[in-house]
Amino acid sequence: MSIHVEAGPASAESATAGLVPAVAAIGVTKRFAGGVVANDRVSFDARRGEVHALLGENGAGKTTLCNILTGLYHPDEGEIQVDGSPVRLHSPHEAQRSGIFMVHQHLSLVDSLTVAENVVLGWSRHRGLRYTPRQVEAEISEIAARYQMQVDPHARIWQLSLGERQRIDILKALYRDARILILDEPTTVLTPAETEQLFSSVHEMVAAGRSVVFISHKLPEVLAIANRITILRKGRSVTTVDAAGVDVRELARLMVGHDMPAGRVRRAAAGSGTPPADQRGVLELERVCADGDFGIQVLHDVSLSVRPGEILGIAGVAGNGQRELAEVIAGLRAHSRGAIRLDGAELHGGDPRAAINRGVAYVPEDRMGTGVSPSLSVTENLMLKSYRRDAPHAGPVLLMDRADAQSVALMEQFDIRSRGPHALVRQLSGGNVQKVVLARELSSQPRVLVAASPTRGLDVGATEYVHGVLVDSARRGVGIMLISEDLDEIVELSDRIAVLYEGRVVGIVDAAQASYEQLGMMMAGAA
Repeated sequence: MSIHVEAGPASAESATAGLVPAVAAIGVTKRFAGGVVANDRVSFDARRGEVHALLGENGAGKTTLCNILTGLYHPDEGEIQVDGSPVRLHSPHEAQRSGIFMVHQHLSLVDSLTVAENVVLGWSRHRGLRYTPRQVEAEISEIAARYQMQVDPHARIWQLSLGERQRIDILKALYRDARILILDEPTTVLTPAETEQLFSSVHEMVAAGRSVVFISHKLPEVLAIANRITILRKGRSVTTVDAAGVDVRELARLMVGHDMPAGRVRRAAAGSGTPPADQRGVLELERVCADGDFGIQVLHDVSLSVRPGEILGIAGVAGNGQRELAEVIAGLRAHSRGAIRLDGAELHGGDPRAAINRGVAYVPEDRMGTGVSPSLSVTENLMLKSYRRDAPHAGPVLLMDRADAQSVALMEQFDIRSRGPHALVRQLSGGNVQKVVLARELSSQPRVLVAASPTRGLDVGATEYVHGVLVDSARRGVGIMLISEDLDEIVELSDRIAVLYEGRVVGIVDAAQASYEQLGMMMAGAA
C-alpha cells in the first residue's frame, strides 16, 4: 500500500531557497567506548523550505547524527553549522536556542497535564505577571490552525490517542519557534489518515520556510514527502539524491549496499503448505472477553484458531483490541470470559509463567519497554525466560561462562550484532534488539508464537530478516499469530487473515483471495 498526497512536499523554488543551508553537518565523526565509530566523516545539509529525509539501516548512524544536531552528543571531529556559521551545541537547550528541535519516536509528555501545560512545560515566552493560561491556549490554538493540526488545549494527555499526542510534541517545537524540525519515525504510530494529516502539516511548515528532517524506514512515505534524501550506511554518508529521481528499489539498494529481492510472492498464494482446514488448532480461543486498562471491556466474544505451521494474520486499525488480544494469550492479562486452549488443554488467564511453560512465545509490540530489559546484557536478556530450568546451573548458582557460550551461539544463529554477550541491550540498534527477542522466544521451541508488530521501526534489511524467521518457524510447525497494522505485511505473510474491529472479529478470509478493498472495508467495521 502507498501513501497518496495531493501535492508534492514543496515547490522547486522553496526546496532550493538560498545557497546557505539552514543546518549542516560537515565531516562529523563520533566514537564511543570499545572502538565503536557511530558516525564516520558524515556530511549532510538541510535547506530552508525543504523536507530532507535521512535513510539507513538500523545502526547506520542516523540517531547519533541527530543527537549531535540536537546537542545531546558532541562530535569528535567535524563541525555543525547553522545558517552557514559554525556552532558548538553543548546541550539540547543550546540547540533549541539555535532553532533545532527533535520530535522523538518515543514521545516526552506528562499524561496528567493538559495539552497547553505540556506545550509550555519548561519553556515560556512570557515572564512574571504577563503569563496567563488563556493567552497560551489562544497562541497554541492559532499555531495548530495555521499548521492544520486539530488539538484541544484543555484536553489531558492521557485522554488522547498516540497520533494526537504526537501533534502535541510537534506543537511544542513550533510554539518554541523551531526553524529546523527533526521528525524521528513520525508515522510509526499513525493510521493512514493521520499520516496524510501529518504530511499536510509538514507541507505548511516548509511553505513557511522551515526545514524538516524526516527519518523513516517506510520508503514509499519518504518518496511522497521528501525533496532530497541522504543515505547513511555503516556510519558513513553514502550519497544524497533528489527524491524525484529514485524509486523504492533504488533507495533500498543504496541503504543495504546490494540489490534487495524483487519482492516475495504472497506466502499463501505461493503454496506455503497451509494446514488443512479441518486440522485442529494448536491454539484455540472460544468466545474470549477481556477488559482494558480502565476496566472497560475491550475484547468481545473473540473466537479464533491457529493451526500448527500456520500464520494467522490479525489486521485492524490501532486501538481495536490487538494489544489486549496478544496479552491475554501470553498470560499478561486475564480474560473475563471464554476459554483459551493450547493443544486442547485450557490456559488459565493472568499467568505468564504457565503460558511460557506450556509453549507460548511472545514478541511484544513495545520491544524496549516489554520485550527486553535494556540495562541488562545480551546474555541476561536471552536467559530471562529460561534461567529457572534451561540455563546451566551448579546447584543454585548460574554458570555464567556456559550461559555466555549459549548466548554466543544464539547471536551467531540469529545474526545479533553487538560487542559481545556482555553488551547492554540498550546499546544495540532496534533491529538487533528485535533479534534478541526472537532468539529468546524461538530458542525455547514454542508451540505458538504471538508476534505483535514485529517489524515496527525496522529497516528493510531487518524487516526481511524477521519475515524470514517467521516463515521458517511456521515451516517447522510453529503456529504463529501475526498482529500488525502494516496491511502489506499481513497480506504477504499470512495464510489466513482475521480482522478486529472494536474488539470483535468481523471476518476471517484466506489471504490468497483477500483484496485490500475487502480488508479495508472490514477494518472500517463492515463485515
